[in-house]
Amino acid sequence: MAWSKTSMRQQALLDSLPAHLKVFAKVQDYAMYTPRDQAVWRFLLQQLQAQLLASAHPVYTDGLAQAGISTEYIPCLEEMNARLASIGWGVVGVDGFIPPAAFMAFQARRILAIATSMRSVEQMLYTPAPDIVHESAGHAPFLIDVDYAEFLQRFGEIGMKVLTRQQDQAVYEAIRHLSMSKGQSEVSVYDVELAETRLQTAVDANQQLSEAALLARLHWWTVEYGLVGTVDDYSIYGAGLLSSLGESRHCLDDNKVDKHLLTLACLQQPYDITCEQPQLYVTHSCRHLCQVLEDMAAGLAQSRGGIDGIGAAIDSGTVATLVYSSGLQVSGLIAEVRCDVMGNVIYVKTRGGTQLSFADQQLYNHGIEAHVSGFGSPVGHISGFRRCLSDYSIDELRFVGIAVGERVRLDFVSGISLQGRLVDIKRYQQKNVLLSFADCCVLGNDGEVLFDPSWGMFDMAVGATIDSVFGGAADPGQYVPVNDSDSPSDLVMAPGVSRAACLLVDGNVDSASAESSLRQSSLLQGYAHIRLLREAVRPSAADIQHLAHKLLLSHSNEWLLMFEAYELLLGCQEKCDHGELLVSVSQCLHTQPPQDPELAAVLFRAKKTLEGTHELG
Repeated sequence: MAWSKTSMRQQALLDSLPAHLKVFAKVQDYAMYTPRDQAVWRFLLQQLQAQLLASAHPVYTDGLAQAGISTEYIPCLEEMNARLASIGWGVVGVDGFIPPAAFMAFQARRILAIATSMRSVEQMLYTPAPDIVHESAGHAPFLIDVDYAEFLQRFGEIGMKVLTRQQDQAVYEAIRHLSMSKGQSEVSVYDVELAETRLQTAVDANQQLSEAALLARLHWWTVEYGLVGTVDDYSIYGAGLLSSLGESRHCLDDNKVDKHLLTLACLQQPYDITCEQPQLYVTHSCRHLCQVLEDMAAGLAQSRGGIDGIGAAIDSGTVATLVYSSGLQVSGLIAEVRCDVMGNVIYVKTRGGTQLSFADQQLYNHGIEAHVSGFGSPVGHISGFRRCLSDYSIDELRFVGIAVGERVRLDFVSGISLQGRLVDIKRYQQKNVLLSFADCCVLGNDGEVLFDPSWGMFDMAVGATIDSVFGGAADPGQYVPVNDSDSPSDLVMAPGVSRAACLLVDGNVDSASAESSLRQSSLLQGYAHIRLLREAVRPSAADIQHLAHKLLLSHSNEWLLMFEAYELLLGCQEKCDHGELLVSVSQCLHTQPPQDPELAAVLFRAKKTLEGTHELG
């Protein structure tokens, strides 16, 4: 079976990840899924496929099969990786919510991050927490569409570099806490209300939406809850809809759910992850999706750079990266920017640990430990130079007196001046990106001392302009500040936390002892026996009768188990006479249905379909 395979591909994929993503990834522990979990998956996927046959985009059904997703078993990530490798994608397991930037970074690398937990019977219609149903059956099928896969990757590339605000972290943690609270099988109303209050407080304190918050809205209204077609004739492609029996049906009611053409106006529409959506947005095609995404990207700091981008980074109060026209990347807390009368950036400064990089790789000896108190440097052209200083060869620089070991004076067009002994020139891809000076003095255009020789070595970033500003560090694996509250280690389960504890967080069980007890219970044995009989080539009618009778006596209140028994009995009704037993199980389903009326309606529709297949009234 798929879950008995080794995890060699998974482990190889994990080993290939950069350090800052590796902390979020894990190898799927297939043994944690109980026979009951498998039954929940089977019922849910069968009903979803039946329900989505007419409403989902046609790619959906083919995509499930090509991604290695069956209705019979919870997906094995090992098998999914084997299937998706042919289209250049892969999957990694994660524990529930991970920070949005990390999720996007995986996506940019053509990797789906899949929460490996499985929703409970009680939350079959909708779960507020990420689970393997949503992540695999929702996101993976459309990867077979080349245009959509490219859109998803591009979304990741943009999303991993948006600017965040400090308040975003509080909202993220509050959403994560609320989803986990609602995901637990037993949680008090008081605890849920506390979690909801915490989220509302965080949202109220985050009125100035960051780039990350706005992009999250676009992601929600497209990748998660998108429709494709026209507002009058549409089909479903959003993963949140495709993985929810309740909402995939609810969204089709035009009297309850307004449909709007997808535009950037959707960025003004907030959303609530814990309830059904009152409005949705329709895209014409993947090309339309890409156009909307690129239109948004054009307004982001990573595209604009300049004074606006730097200002946004300063306002964010979080680590950001400035990209000079030479390609040099300066990552840290942006503290100050100076401009000339035309609004051109002439000087920038960071505070605290700062990293210098090129092409997302930290420069040797230029990590945060080398720039622990910050980094400042002029920006712009040098007087008398026709080109940016980055574009000159070493010989050309030497010809004008700029050579290692020589005392150099640089007068910027902005009025900033620098004098010092040049001790090093760092070049990458035939560009000068960093000049280091000893005994250096830097004066502003107003005569202010920007750098004093007594402060040590001065590293001057080379570049005429700041072409891009993006969120996070250029080389996040090397940027690990001490006591940084945004460190990934604060956002994941600490090492040594037991699997039972993880399951408790994900809502599958209430404690380690409860999990152990449940796994050994006769209830789980009943689910296991049902599956064994269903998989048998020629199951004995007597064995089916015996098991159904036993389950009827001991677990008549477990509607899903009764449904599986009913399905088995219907499948062999022509082989023997067990009409009375069939009626008894059928009556049991009607007298002890799910407590949730909506789930009960799903059950009765499934039962009617099953009976129709076997020509029963």
